[in-house]
Amino acid sequence: MQRLYRQIKRKHHGRNTVAQVRDLPSLPHLRSTRDHRKRIDLVNPEVVGAKNIRADMITYQPGDTAAKHYHKDAEHFFYVLSGEGILHADDESIPLKPGNVALVRPGEVHWFENPSQAEFAFLEFWAPPPSETVWIDQGDI
Repeated sequence: MQRLYRQIKRKHHGRNTVAQVRDLPSLPHLRSTRDHRKRIDLVNPEVVGAKNIRADMITYQPGDTAAKHYHKDAEHFFYVLSGEGILHADDESIPLKPGNVALVRPGEVHWFENPSQAEFAFLEFWAPPPSETVWIDQGDI
């Protein structure tokens, strides 16, 4: 596959910098080994050299669920693009729809599910990127 990638050189605060632009097909696409979820890495050190933030686009197919987990040292922010799903955070189940935003704090156990008959897609961001993700049930990942 041809990698579509551009660098735009410019000055920023008196330094030469390079803005990076990538097209969606050129980004790393990953599939879950647990169900039919898809992940596209948008921002990380390997994709664009970002060190202080990480971002993915996640798509859940109907019936998909994630394993319960938490991140020790990262705030985890979500923006719903399409479909409807449920964010489980600690002891609460929170319905989500397009345009909703949610924030999960470090150490807060969370996972998603898609009980609908349509795809459920969202962007997720971590700041800073997690140094460790802890899975509640190792057999469930």
